[in-house]
Amino acid sequence: MGSLEEAIKQKEFKDPYNKLVVNILYTHSYLVSAQNGILKPFDLSPEQYNVLRILRGQNGVPTTVSSIQDRMLNKMSNASRLVDKLKAKQLVERRECPSDRRQVDIMITDKGLIILNDLQTHMEGFNNQVINLTGEEVGLLNSLLDKLRG
Repeated sequence: MGSLEEAIKQKEFKDPYNKLVVNILYTHSYLVSAQNGILKPFDLSPEQYNVLRILRGQNGVPTTVSSIQDRMLNKMSNASRLVDKLKAKQLVERRECPSDRRQVDIMITDKGLIILNDLQTHMEGFNNQVINLTGEEVGLLNSLLDKLRG
């Protein structure tokens, strides 16, 4: 991939903090674009994939749209719209909550679980291919990003 300066054809940055912000944004775009290539044959967006992973993590326990929204990586995503799209693909179910009729429970379907299982190998390969760091460097970068978000 090369240096950020080469990638965006910029000679220098105002300061290293400015470069870091641009570098993180550019890297995010790079990762999302590459991930889209894996998800496209499965007719999923990264946000839909995120919802399916959240629901799989519920281990069969229903959850609400607002709970999904709270756990999404992209907080600007419209979880309700995403759930509707996944429902149309028969990857999730919406059910009226038996204890509160105003609440709707969301669960992943068997078809959704099968797609996630099929995708898992692709995503693990993608992660190993795209992250050109040692295990120690990965741990350090994770710590630094956690620290950055304060």
